[in-house]
Amino acid sequence: MMTIVLAIVIGAAFGFVLDRIGATNPNWIGRMLNLTNLHLMKTILLAIGVASVLTFGGQMLGLVDVGHMSVKTAYVGVFIGGLMLGLGWAMSGFCPGTGVCALAVGRIDALFFVAGGLLGAAAYMLSYPLWKDLGVLEGEKITLGAVPGADYPAAFPNLQGDLAGLAIGAAFIVIAFILPRRFSRKKAPAGTQPAE
Repeated sequence: MMTIVLAIVIGAAFGFVLDRIGATNPNWIGRMLNLTNLHLMKTILLAIGVASVLTFGGQMLGLVDVGHMSVKTAYVGVFIGGLMLGLGWAMSGFCPGTGVCALAVGRIDALFFVAGGLLGAAAYMLSYPLWKDLGVLEGEKITLGAVPGADYPAAFPNLQGDLAGLAIGAAFIVIAFILPRRFSRKKAPAGTQPAE
């Protein structure tokens, strides 16, 4: 029971943060995807970077047990699904998490998004045997570099996975700070400041 309560509390807190940073507004998502306002991109990069540094740094210090880490299987279906997710995100302005949060704050367009997602999930369940027979759901769990204490094979066995995770996380943090908040499409007249 405590696990369910904790999941609800963490999920509600995450949803609150998503709403506060503007991720439940498809206009903000659109601005991020067409690179006219990078506020959300900076936030996403910072969050991924901090999580990576804490996770891999914690592993190296023995504070995070590698046994609790989950490595997803890499297969063709994941890449196809990723492309479909990206296309749907760009078209609707929602990804699954932000769509549910937008519905929770009362956006009517999110209702259609969530309904479409449920229909898509149902279509996938019904067509699952076809995709399985085609072999696009077969693959192996693999990490970028070797992670001490983990039994997963590494794409680059000589690369230490913890250090790679720290480096990638740190790079995301740096990029989040150096990216401008927005790219201006027009050059501002001399002696004026671009509008915020």
